[in-house]
Amino acid sequence: VLTLPENPQLSGELENASEIISENPDLDVVVDFSAVRILTSESICSLMILDKLLRGFHRRLLLCSVCEPVRHIFEVTGLWSLFEFAEDRPAAMRELGQLPHLYN
Repeated sequence: VLTLPENPQLSGELENASEIISENPDLDVVVDFSAVRILTSESICSLMILDKLLRGFHRRLLLCSVCEPVRHIFEVTGLWSLFEFAEDRPAAMRELGQLPHLYN
């Protein structure tokens, strides 16, 4: 699980995640957006690169805890349908089969 900071410059964290995935291609990634209030084009690009990398390894990228303003950015740019989303971290982990369905 990668928890992003409030800072809109998210690309550094996402690039670090890409490096980790390159070294450990058997991992799925959950990106927690709970602190993120704005999304830059650079961050969107980094998310797309991370998603492409994961798909190349037949792994999944799930974005969770996306606030309404950031969700709106994904929708307006037409990217909402390109990514997988979960309501929150436990839901994302359940989606990946990492938590029992009774976890709250």
